[in-house]
Amino acid sequence: MFNSSRLNRRACLKGLGASLGLPLLETMGWADAVKGRAAYKPPVRLGFMYMPHGVIMDQFWPKSPQSFLKDPPPALKSLRPVLDQCLMMKGISGVPISPFNGAPHALELSTWLTASLPDAAKRNEIHIAISADQIFANFYGALTALPSLELATMPQTHKENQEGLNEGYYSHCSFRSPTQAMPAEINPRSVLNRLFGQTGTAGAEVRADPLDRQMLDLVIGGAKDLRKRLPHGDQQKLDEYLDSVRSVERRIAAIEQRQREAALEKAGLAPSKRAATDSPPIEIRIPEGDKRSEYMEVMCDLNILAFQTDTTRVSTYIGSTPNGVSYPELGFSDLHHSPTHHNNEPEKVRKVAAITAFNIAQFATMVKKMAAIQEGNGSLLDHSIMMWGSGLEDGNKHTRENLPFILAGRGGGSLNTGRFLPDVKGNQGDLLTTLLGCAGVPLDRPIGIATKEIGEMRA
Repeated sequence: MFNSSRLNRRACLKGLGASLGLPLLETMGWADAVKGRAAYKPPVRLGFMYMPHGVIMDQFWPKSPQSFLKDPPPALKSLRPVLDQCLMMKGISGVPISPFNGAPHALELSTWLTASLPDAAKRNEIHIAISADQIFANFYGALTALPSLELATMPQTHKENQEGLNEGYYSHCSFRSPTQAMPAEINPRSVLNRLFGQTGTAGAEVRADPLDRQMLDLVIGGAKDLRKRLPHGDQQKLDEYLDSVRSVERRIAAIEQRQREAALEKAGLAPSKRAATDSPPIEIRIPEGDKRSEYMEVMCDLNILAFQTDTTRVSTYIGSTPNGVSYPELGFSDLHHSPTHHNNEPEKVRKVAAITAFNIAQFATMVKKMAAIQEGNGSLLDHSIMMWGSGLEDGNKHTRENLPFILAGRGGGSLNTGRFLPDVKGNQGDLLTTLLGCAGVPLDRPIGIATKEIGEMRA
């Protein structure tokens, strides 16, 4: 067992009506080491940021491994200060979508973190596979107040019926189980309140969860008795319900741990052990305007804060869904999807390239901030793996042979960054399987269509 006295898990965030006391957990220590004992590294965090419809390939892929750091392509210019902490690989294919060939947009997002196709016999309902972020959450989620964090730019309400597939496939990337999509939060202030709890005018914390232990015990105990009498299909639905209840239970446990630590600290029995070199939690400013860049930046900041405070260790952020959004800041009002069918018309190509560069710039802003945040013997980015990407290679032809993505962060030393690998053989499942391995998640089976780990990624 680790000695809890060497852990630094107590900090206080104030401002905008939010406050947080961090949990004291034996396996998460990264404050100054106890004399005579080795210091422990911060945990690895895993984040995914998504943009639909692919890229303009000759403006995204580096010309060569040698030019990657010195002369990056136009789409990557915003990442130049941190390219030494990034890894790019060309040759990662997406999931072949047959027999759903008429549903490229329904499947570009839903297959992105599952590396799996929906069940063809159950097209009108969600039935796909657990996603990589939720596999991570199942392993590490009990150690944090939130097992995972799901963010989005727009409501997940897109309605279309490609190949008879359920509308949820168009706007969800995270799946808690094969039949349960995870909803994403789109309001920054709601995210802030969800992460850290809102306060009243007197500064008293408002409890986020009204359930208590006795009620949870009754619910779980009664459900176990009921399960024995249910048919298989209802057992599955009940299991999903119990998963939700257990998620609440884990969060209550984390809140109780914070309260116990706060009481000890208030009594002078448990002084803060935060390392003097660690950066303080970043400040969150909720934008008042309607500029998309400001909106996306605050959502990324919330992601950073959730990682920095160890409120969660895995996140997803859907920058937009396949029906697309407009980008008036770029000087045109076209919805994203329309110019992606450009047929090589220069003006439409220019617009798609500008949208891609804009989205990557938001990702770049986030990872550059993470690189500047001191944590333990490195930065927050050093102890994270952040992936930006799309579920299509080329929106004009709906190709999936070379999915565009960027990895940032060294994953606690598990990734060999500062490189572009132009000829990697693998698929989306191989990539996700390798990422979870780098993040310390033991897998008993590959993810989706995976057949191997991609050894070239590792340090």
